Amino acid sequence: MGTWRATLQANCLYQCAHLAKPDRRCRLLQGSLEITPITPLAALDLSLGTCIPVVWLSSSASDRHSQSRAFAAIKADGSVVTWGNARGGGNSSAVASLLTEGVVQVCRTSKAFAAIKLDRSLVTWGNAGRGGNSSAVAPLLMEGVVHICGNVNSFAAIMVDGSVVTWGDAGRSGGGGDSSAVAQLLTKGVVQVCGSHFAFAAIKADGSVVTWGDVGGGGDSSAVAPLLTEGVIQICESNSAFAAIKEDGSVVTWGNARGGGDSSAVAPLLTEGVVHICRNSHAFTAIKADGSVVTWGAADRSGNSSTVAPLLKKGVVHVCGSNRAFAAIKTDGSVVTWGNAGHGGNASAVAQLLTAGVVHVCGNSDAFAAIKADGSVVTWGNAGHGGNSSAVAPRLAEGVVHICGNSNAFAAIMVDGSVVTCGDAGSGGNSSAVAPLLTEGVVQVC
Repeated sequence: MGTWRATLQANCLYQCAHLAKPDRRCRLLQGSLEITPITPLAALDLSLGTCIPVVWLSSSASDRHSQSRAFAAIKADGSVVTWGNARGGGNSSAVASLLTEGVVQVCRTSKAFAAIKLDRSLVTWGNAGRGGNSSAVAPLLMEGVVHICGNVNSFAAIMVDGSVVTWGDAGRSGGGGDSSAVAQLLTKGVVQVCGSHFAFAAIKADGSVVTWGDVGGGGDSSAVAPLLTEGVIQICESNSAFAAIKEDGSVVTWGNARGGGDSSAVAPLLTEGVVHICRNSHAFTAIKADGSVVTWGAADRSGNSSTVAPLLKKGVVHVCGSNRAFAAIKTDGSVVTWGNAGHGGNASAVAQLLTAGVVHVCGNSDAFAAIKADGSVVTWGNAGHGGNSSAVAPRLAEGVVHICGNSNAFAAIMVDGSVVTCGDAGSGGNSSAVAPLLTEGVVQVC
């Protein structure tokens, strides 16, 4: 196998992992050591073996498009580069000295970012009322932070002891930034947090669920409480509802009915066999173990997939949503789209490029970008928001390993660690102001 150069860092391992599951975040472990992107490979203890366990983390808002109009990139040295809407976190100058090294994860709300550092402390910036100011809970975030989740206006941090710390907007019947109503349930045992627009849902180690925030947006789960006391393994959110997968493959939904909180119309199809759920703003799509798909929620937001139903009966392996459309990858690498045409639900203009070879699809508010096996990218949907990538087409013809979408733009990480952007200039589609910082070494974009 040869030897590792002393200067080689673990970001190369993370890049390999992203190729396997581009839509998922992960952590790499060796014994009790957590390997970060900036861990020197020479520091690993080969006496423990050369097999590096990969822990795949549940998808969160940071992995999907959001209302954000800015991007933040982590580089291999742990530094952070930001661009896009300045008032929405695109300008991080106020905390620049804290972002020069050691950052291992970045998460966003609609107008703010939060970064976890190697020492498990937290740095926030952006709009103060949207989570950019964490001073009210700063003493709790100086150490021990292991994961962050953001909704539109608030953050929730999982601590090393399994407790949760929240900050940001406390409006909208709670908003999510204030979790005091359920504080006693969040002191330990939390393993995952998911955020709708104005609420959060947390899974505990015993499989139970705790919710808080906007009552009408999923913050109140009392109507289905008996079904959430145990066995929940994954939660997915729309703008105003949640859907939970249980150990037996059944699904429980709650929140705004039009937003997917009412799945009664397809209930018989959700009693078993569900392995993954994807969402857009007002609908959900569930993938079953047999590769079939079940959709529900607002019909005009792609909750009704009847127009392509024959294509979704088998072979679906991945689904991604924009605001009002979905795109599904099948086992043969082809893509099926449905929903609002202006939001990417109609891919006929690039259909011939989507018949085979697609390995990943990313959505923003109203466009999609697909990575193919040869590293090229195909985009469709709203032209001004990244659906037309012709301006950077030569750079996206090969070598793309990951794509991230925010509200109106896309950012692609290349195999050499550089970044290519397209879409609305003010939303991060134009990264020229920081271009010299994005020519190499980027390992994650949020």
